[in-house]
Amino acid sequence: MDAFSHIRVIISMILGFGVAQLLKNTVKLIDHPQKSKSVYWLHLCWVSYIFILIVLFWWWEHRLETVQSWNFLAYLFLIVYTTLYYVLCVLIFPDNIDEYKNYKDYFFSRKNWFFMFQILLFVVDFGDSLLKGKAYFQSLHWTYPVRNILHISLSFIGIKSSNEKIQIGIFFILFVFDILFIAQNYLY
Repeated sequence: MDAFSHIRVIISMILGFGVAQLLKNTVKLIDHPQKSKSVYWLHLCWVSYIFILIVLFWWWEHRLETVQSWNFLAYLFLIVYTTLYYVLCVLIFPDNIDEYKNYKDYFFSRKNWFFMFQILLFVVDFGDSLLKGKAYFQSLHWTYPVRNILHISLSFIGIKSSNEKIQIGIFFILFVFDILFIAQNYLY
């Protein structure tokens, strides 16, 4: 197995665990509504958003086949980077929230961690794009750096604010921007 095939398997496993975490806990809400804490729609919006981010990341990683030479640091970098997605999945949808009144209480008590990991994810994403080569990085539309900087900036605001309207605004801006980003870059 070549290095690209090997890293693709590891990335798929880690992302698969993350998607399983999101799906398992979403289905538990449907399967056992009386057992689950009251659902919070903004929390579910973030769950769906993280799912979209994972699918987009998975799609982007097929471009790793353009990497000509692999070394241990590049390999480790990608594993750590992919693990950030899994951490986001567990932070946004843990297996158990018995310590909290409901998902709204959980979300606002963990929002700082959630947004800090998003900041880290989008900072590291620049390195991932550079790993694919300078030509690849330069081929990205202007929306790529704007997208990452927007995510980082709004995540800082998300950390600072516990105002529900601001949190809704952050979600809405990032969601709409990413849908437009996907349409611009991948729906042709």
